Amino acid sequence: MILPVPVQPEASELVIVLLLAYVLDIAVGEPPFAVHPVVWMGRLIGFFKKNIPKSNRRLYGIFIGLTTILFGCLIAYLTMLFMSIESIPAVLRYLVAAYFLKATFAIRCLYGAANEVRTELDAGKLDSARQKLSMYVSRNTSKLEEGQVSSAIIETTSENYVDGILSPLLFYACFGPYGLIAAYIFKATSTLDSMVGYTDERHLEVGWFSAKFDDVLNWIPARLSVLFLSAATLVVSLVYRKVKIPDYRTALKTGIMDGLKTPSPNSGFPMASIAGALKIKLEKPNTYVLGDGFVYPVSEDIKLTSWIILVASFFAIIASSLIIIL
Repeated sequence: MILPVPVQPEASELVIVLLLAYVLDIAVGEPPFAVHPVVWMGRLIGFFKKNIPKSNRRLYGIFIGLTTILFGCLIAYLTMLFMSIESIPAVLRYLVAAYFLKATFAIRCLYGAANEVRTELDAGKLDSARQKLSMYVSRNTSKLEEGQVSSAIIETTSENYVDGILSPLLFYACFGPYGLIAAYIFKATSTLDSMVGYTDERHLEVGWFSAKFDDVLNWIPARLSVLFLSAATLVVSLVYRKVKIPDYRTALKTGIMDGLKTPSPNSGFPMASIAGALKIKLEKPNTYVLGDGFVYPVSEDIKLTSWIILVASFFAIIASSLIIIL
């Protein structure tokens, strides 16, 4: 059986879809779970996780990975096929494509998570802040002090700038007419890593392929994030002068110097950049310290992190649009 080949979209159409996806994300946020493509991939992975064998776990993990990635490619392919049907009004085609592209990145969701924790800290509700935080990080939050709570949410917010925003946008931009497929390959891999890419006994072998492939796909975007976040820090420093002024030079310096101090080859770069930008210490106990010599963050630093991430996300949209056009 030969599958129909979608008509390749023009560069202008790809940019329109990208900008519409950005507007959808900022204005609406995440779609309901029932119609969320990433949730569909998560459910497929969850089904496979229920049937992990006792032997050949690494091979089974490769099977899970390739199957999920192919499923993601199918979603993107069907979307491209829909977009190429000229009898459907262009506005509808663009909106549908934008909806499925938007599912690969999450700017508003990332901002909302940080804001939830910050609101609880500002209200003096440390226990509630710990509980909110536990929804977004894997570490035990029950005994974290206020500075450690602030550190943890800043860490996850800055880390997710790469795999939740910058990487899928760059994959979409760099692969031209096949950019949506590339973005879904990345998103499937990222979802796999978040669900099976752990180092505990149950997941170590099963998640090996997903974790390694995720490291490969994020390698370049993670390092580019230092530039995006430093540039965003410069912009924020020009307009935000209430408590502290972010420092783009220290963001760049710390991002480069501390980027490889985490067990992950990629997550340290965006976290270290934020640590330098705000001159704060980000620490995961017994694992890593970024910005050593600085002070622990407070709730105001969470707010500043959110602003830097929002500006850096806008820069990622602009850069992706320029890549498509050029």
